[in-house]
Amino acid sequence: MTDSAFAVVRAGALTTVQDLGRAGHAHLGVPRSGALDEPAHRLANRLVGNPEDAATLETTLTGCAVRLRRAATVAVTGAPCAVTVDGRPAAWGAPVRLPAGTVLDVGAAIHGVRTYVAFGGGVDAEPVLGSRSTDVLSGLGPAPLADGAVLRLGVPYGPTPAVDWVPYVGIVPELVLPVVLGPRDDWFTAAGLRTLTAGRFRVAAAGNRIGLRTEGPALERAREDELPSEGMVLGALQVPPDGRPVLFLADHPTTGGYPVVGVVPEPYLAAAAQAVPGTPVRFAPLRRPGQPSASRVRAGVR
Repeated sequence: MTDSAFAVVRAGALTTVQDLGRAGHAHLGVPRSGALDEPAHRLANRLVGNPEDAATLETTLTGCAVRLRRAATVAVTGAPCAVTVDGRPAAWGAPVRLPAGTVLDVGAAIHGVRTYVAFGGGVDAEPVLGSRSTDVLSGLGPAPLADGAVLRLGVPYGPTPAVDWVPYVGIVPELVLPVVLGPRDDWFTAAGLRTLTAGRFRVAAAGNRIGLRTEGPALERAREDELPSEGMVLGALQVPPDGRPVLFLADHPTTGGYPVVGVVPEPYLAAAAQAVPGTPVRFAPLRRPGQPSASRVRAGVR
């Protein structure tokens, strides 16, 4: 382990091991978990020659630093940040070959929230239910990184592919999230639905891997009775008693008792994972068969 591992020099605010998650266990009360910004995670793995489901490190806001105990190819993607090797600048968004003994320091995010660090061979944490992902809600998977911890690296998969350019979707000044209304949109008044689609919301500081919380106007309820717990899906837009929508991310609970006014399709969740507190949020309604049009919703026609 000592010659095929890395030691944590600086763990950062929250650095976890993530892959593509443990799908298929919601009936056991286990959420999928996995990388919140999947495109960034997949890209980091491709840059170092790994399959896309290899485990990476996901940092939060403040980055992390590790000391390699073997030579390895590494790549840093996701939220842009300063990258240094033994104090010298190194490339972000490109494969970098590092000798044993060097310290890789992934700095604080310049834009966005979460940065991904891939190592050739992947992080070789012990799988739980088929995944190496850390789930902060259930506690499954490896513990979040702590200073001094030592983690194994897997066997490299092969030579690093040639890279001409790296696609990068910049951090947007406004988070626009399409929403398919339902299944509990009828628990809200027409005015409440207009608030959802026309209200000015912002990303709240209280968010985490479980969900993105919003600040802004409250959605007016049409019903005040209790809702029995029911299944929750990735991207569910749940409305707690304060009326401010909460967008469920990868570590969300699998059941819940607050009404879900709509669901944000999965391809848009990576942008939500990179939205810093204070970012304006706008919800754009999408139609499903039998739903009234967005214009009718805004007009309050049911």
